[in-house]
Amino acid sequence: MIKVVYPGTFDPITCGHEDVVRRATGLFGEVIVAVAQSRANTLFNLEERVEMAREVFAGCPNVRVEGFDGLLMNFVQSQNAHVVLRGLRAASDFEYEFQLAGMNRNLYPEMETLFLTPAEQYTFISATMVREVARFGGDVGKFVSPTVVTRLCQKYPLAFNTCYL
Repeated sequence: MIKVVYPGTFDPITCGHEDVVRRATGLFGEVIVAVAQSRANTLFNLEERVEMAREVFAGCPNVRVEGFDGLLMNFVQSQNAHVVLRGLRAASDFEYEFQLAGMNRNLYPEMETLFLTPAEQYTFISATMVREVARFGGDVGKFVSPTVVTRLCQKYPLAFNTCYL
């Protein structure tokens, strides 16, 4: 059984993230969604982001969600995994991801990085854009799951006249 680690901050988890994970479940025996503690300011703290991801993937038996802090390679090794999955939305993502994959391979030579692109309808979605639209009360229901919409409404109560569920 091949385990794959799909890391990110997931602030919040989007339909694009979901699409990549759900497609990975058909390719790997176990998909570990690794929610990273971020040094940058995040809208949701680590525990909230882990909870949201667990709710989103509750019906996926071969998906496990774990929070982590520190080097990704240390987390991957602690999970006895050798594959990291990264999502690419556009060509502009590739240069950064290519550098990151090279650094990770240098730190953990036994590891491979694989890339998946989300379905076309999700290529423009980013967590940053979702947060910005939600901050101004826009309908983000097409971009994130209902559980995430509810959490965004709680973070931005003055922006929403009603929650779009």
